[in-house]
Amino acid sequence: MNDSTLAKSNAFAGGAAYVRDRYVPMAEAAIPVSDWGFTRSDVVYDVVHVHKGAFYRLNDHMERFTRAMERRRLRPAEDRAAIETILHRCVALSELSEVYVAMACLRGRPSVFGSRRPVDCENYLIAYAIPWIDVVPKDVQARGAHLWIGTTPRVPDASVDPTIKNYQWNDLTSGLIEAHDNEFDTVVLCDRDGYVTEGPGFNIFVVKDGRVMTPDRGSLHGITRLAILDICAESGIEATIQPIPRSALEDADEVFITSTAGGVMPISRVGKRILGNDRPGPVFAALRDAYWRSHDDERYRTPVRPLERTA
Repeated sequence: MNDSTLAKSNAFAGGAAYVRDRYVPMAEAAIPVSDWGFTRSDVVYDVVHVHKGAFYRLNDHMERFTRAMERRRLRPAEDRAAIETILHRCVALSELSEVYVAMACLRGRPSVFGSRRPVDCENYLIAYAIPWIDVVPKDVQARGAHLWIGTTPRVPDASVDPTIKNYQWNDLTSGLIEAHDNEFDTVVLCDRDGYVTEGPGFNIFVVKDGRVMTPDRGSLHGITRLAILDICAESGIEATIQPIPRSALEDADEVFITSTAGGVMPISRVGKRILGNDRPGPVFAALRDAYWRSHDDERYRTPVRPLERTA
């Protein structure tokens, strides 16, 4: 049975969510408007994807999510094993094979009315599985995305730690509005010193003279970013995490971006500059193909557990 057929027969086909110990269709998932996760963006989250019925690098995502909760003093009722079970069940309920799976821990509401103390809040977990998402649409990937370099500077690392995946996206969203106003597909931000950071939901890589580089600041330590660095190491391709000034991005031979939502995606234009022949480049193509092959590597696959059968 394909996904379109399931959409007609399964109430969870549009997505399955876990909220407050209940599994509900995605359209019914909700949080209180007074939750600090909503009013203060006091929340950490992570996203993992399922490809051909198996999670990709689930352990890496769980390690990052667990670390983020610890750093932000967030303690939901569910432990790591329980969270993994919830993710599996959300995917199984959806009956989808290509899935975007999110988990978030919210601060909650204070039990003491008017309190400004985070410890007075009851933290809780939400999770959901929905049909696959690409941060860059497939048709745009085919020609290579057109990238705008935003004028809004990235929020400093000392103010909001970018290695903790969070919903503070005001700077990224401002850059995205600017990109769309100028008829570009997406945006990357630089910091106040003019060094490249990241874009809305993706890491960025620059290729120059066969070397692959990704920024050392202002960026989430993405799991797809990690996968590309691993593939480069295994393939003998020189790859470094380093400061990348704006001028190096504008002078690159190739540029590509990485995200759990979409994988490895090409950039064919940076501002007014056309890269190569205005199409995806060869280093990108080789790394993208290796990335998708790695989904068959048993080191990184976690098959989705089927729903429990009841008598």
